[in-house]
Amino acid sequence: MGAALLFFCVGLMMGALVAEAKPRKDKLTLHTDSGAHVIEIEIAETEADKSLGLMYRPKVPPNTGMLFPYGRPQELTMWMRNTYASLDMVFIKADGSVHRIEYSTEPLSERIIASRGPVVAVLELAAGEAKRLRIKPGDRVEHASLKSAK
Repeated sequence: MGAALLFFCVGLMMGALVAEAKPRKDKLTLHTDSGAHVIEIEIAETEADKSLGLMYRPKVPPNTGMLFPYGRPQELTMWMRNTYASLDMVFIKADGSVHRIEYSTEPLSERIIASRGPVVAVLELAAGEAKRLRIKPGDRVEHASLKSAK
């Protein structure tokens, strides 16, 4: 009975978090050696959006992702708790350039993934997308939220 009640309570809390998180949809452009790539994104603007991120999704389709903008340069850390799909994490500097990429993160892991330097945003894509699009440090990410982050 105790375990059932615990799962029920956790389910209610997750339901409330999912209901509260409603990321805005938009598009951004990645400029790489292979060309300009338009990515359909959800923007994790609120704390609820950022807390939930891409958790509980069985997959992330190609050419889609989630942008986590932070407004000012800082060391950022992410993890994969409750995230079922492996991701590529693209850490973005204030000037819109790619700082670094964490490839093929481990699903459901609590290992901390750090930006390793001051960044203003993280773009999460399905694992393999960064290599497919040939994203590398120094490439440019174009989105309105990055213009105001300095």
